[in-house]
Amino acid sequence: MENITVRKVKESDNEALAKLIRDTFEEHNAPKEGTVYSDPTTFALYELFRVSGSVLWVGEIDGVISGCCGVYPTEGLPAGCAELVKFYLKPSSRGKGLGKMLMNESIKSAKEFGYHDLYLESLPEFSKAVKMYENMGFKLLDKPLGNSGHHSCTLWMIRSLDDL
Repeated sequence: MENITVRKVKESDNEALAKLIRDTFEEHNAPKEGTVYSDPTTFALYELFRVSGSVLWVGEIDGVISGCCGVYPTEGLPAGCAELVKFYLKPSSRGKGLGKMLMNESIKSAKEFGYHDLYLESLPEFSKAVKMYENMGFKLLDKPLGNSGHHSCTLWMIRSLDDL
């Protein structure tokens, strides 16, 4: 049985998380420009998530960083809305419940921060993740919200947290 743990990001996680994120884009042949792949903050996630109202959860399987997911108060979002961000899993960790654990921890954190809605941006290349978002209650939007700077993302979703 594998030992799965979920914890908050540490400064020593920066390099492993950047690699995990970039590897996922390469695995799915997803756009690199205008996405988190080319975002300079991808290499400094610990520092990024020191902003008030944000958190990044890191999942480990047997002590190895295997996934992440977080909440961030992206500029330009409506009041009471945060963005679900950085949801990535290593291929070897998929289908083991880690993604759901990370997602649930992020949603719980968003509620604790006082947010009423969670917004996210994604790409068609990440169709399995999009299916999971739908299963978790996210609904498609016609256009983006906020100013993430990720202009290549073409799927936008939102979920109310008021029913939780």
